[in-house]
Amino acid sequence: MRIDFLGGTGTVTGSKYLLTHEGRRLLVDCGLFQGLKQLRLRNWAVPPVDPASIDAVLLTHAHMDHSGFVPRLVQLGFKGRVYASAATRELCELLLPDSGRLQEEEADFANRHGHSKHKPALPLYTEQEARAALKRFEVLPFDQECAPWPGWSWRLSRAGHILGAASVRIGWPGASLLFSGDLGRGDDLLMRPPEAAEPADYVVVESTYGNRRHPVGDTLAELASVINRTAARGGIVVVPAFAVGRAQTLLHAIQLLKQARRIPDMPVYLNSPMAADATRLFQRHTDEHRLSAEQCAAMQSHTIIVNTAEESERLNTLNFPSIIVSASGMATGGRVLHHLKAYAPDARNTILFAGFQAAGTRGAAMVAGADSVKIHGTYVPVRAEVAHLETLSAHADREQLLAWLSTQHAPRRVFVTHGEPVAADALRLAIEERHGWACTVPDYCESREL
Repeated sequence: MRIDFLGGTGTVTGSKYLLTHEGRRLLVDCGLFQGLKQLRLRNWAVPPVDPASIDAVLLTHAHMDHSGFVPRLVQLGFKGRVYASAATRELCELLLPDSGRLQEEEADFANRHGHSKHKPALPLYTEQEARAALKRFEVLPFDQECAPWPGWSWRLSRAGHILGAASVRIGWPGASLLFSGDLGRGDDLLMRPPEAAEPADYVVVESTYGNRRHPVGDTLAELASVINRTAARGGIVVVPAFAVGRAQTLLHAIQLLKQARRIPDMPVYLNSPMAADATRLFQRHTDEHRLSAEQCAAMQSHTIIVNTAEESERLNTLNFPSIIVSASGMATGGRVLHHLKAYAPDARNTILFAGFQAAGTRGAAMVAGADSVKIHGTYVPVRAEVAHLETLSAHADREQLLAWLSTQHAPRRVFVTHGEPVAADALRLAIEERHGWACTVPDYCESREL
C-alpha cells in the first residue's frame, strides 16, 4: 500500500490522502484548500494525480476542507463513486451546491464591480456541477466492514465533531491504516464523543489543536458575557459560523441562556438557508448528538430564518440589539461578509468568532487584532469588539487527541496531518514522548510505502 499526502499537510485545509494498492486507487477526503492565497491556488492547479485514475473517494465528513473539492474532481475527469456516511451525504447535498452557488455569486460580483484580477472571474465549479457530482454518492453504514475490491476493506466509526463525521479504518492483507478524520470532544455541547480508536498498524491523525489544550471555562458564561455587554452598548453581535455544527451549537447555547434569563430576549437571526436545513437534519440523526427532539425543535422555533437576499440585506440596517449567525465560520465567504462590512466599523457591535481560525483567513486576521480587513476589494475598518470563544471548538485538543490514540498497540508509524506546522510538530513530539511511537509530519505530495 502506498499513501500520497495530497493535502492537509502544513495546513488545516485541503485534506486529501491517496491510497494505491493492487491496481486500485482510493482518495480519502477530497477537500478544498482555503485561507492563504498560495493554498487556494492549489484548487486551480493541475492535480498531482490524474482524477480519472482514481477509483473511488471516501469522505470522513462533510466540511468543505474535507469534501468541497469533489465537484472539481468530477469536473476534471473522476468517474468513480463517493462513499460517505448517511449524514455526510445529506450534508453534502446542502453544502456542495451552496458552495457552487456562492462561487458563482462571488465571480459575478467581482465581474460587476471589477475587483478581480481575472477577466472574467470564474467559479471553481458551479451549483449545477455540484449537483451532478452528488449523483456519485453512495452511503456506507457505521461499524460495518466493506470489501469493495479484492485485497481491500474499510469500516467507519463515529468521530463526533459534526453529524456523520467518521474515522476510517482501511485494511489489506497483513496490515491496516486508521484515519482519525476530524475528532470531536468528549465535552461538546452538541455532539456525542468520538468512539475509541481501533487498533491499526498505521495511523493518520489530525492536529488542529495539537499544540494546545482548550481553555478551562464556562462556555455559556463567556457567551452570555459577550452578548450582554454588546446589548448594553445597543450593538449587534455578528457571529461568523460554519453552517454545519457550529451554527447549531451556537443556536442551542443561545436558547439555553434565554431560557435561564441570562441574556436579554433579543432577536436571533440565522442568515444561512443551508444552516437552517442542516439544523433540521439533527432531528433525523438523534443517535449522533445529545439533543432531545424538543431541543432540536427549539433551535428552529426561537430563531428567525433568513432566506432571501432581500431579507439578508435588510439585516444590515438593524438599529436594536440583535444576534446574527451567518456563514462562513472563518469569514472566507458567504453572506456574513456583507454583515461584516455593515457592522465591523461600529464600536458598539461585536464580531464573535467561535473555534479555530486558519492562517490567511479574515477570521484569523481579526482575532489577531487587524484594524481593517479586505472584503470585496475594499478595506473595511474594524472598530467593533472582536471576541473569540475557543471553548466552542468542535475539535479535540492535544490531550484529547493523545487520549484517543492511547487505545493503539504501538502502531508502526503515526502520521500527523491537518494542522498548522507548529501544532502538527507539537503533537508529533507529544506522541513520541508519551508513547515512544515512530511519528512523522508529512510534507505536501510526500509518498510512503506502508
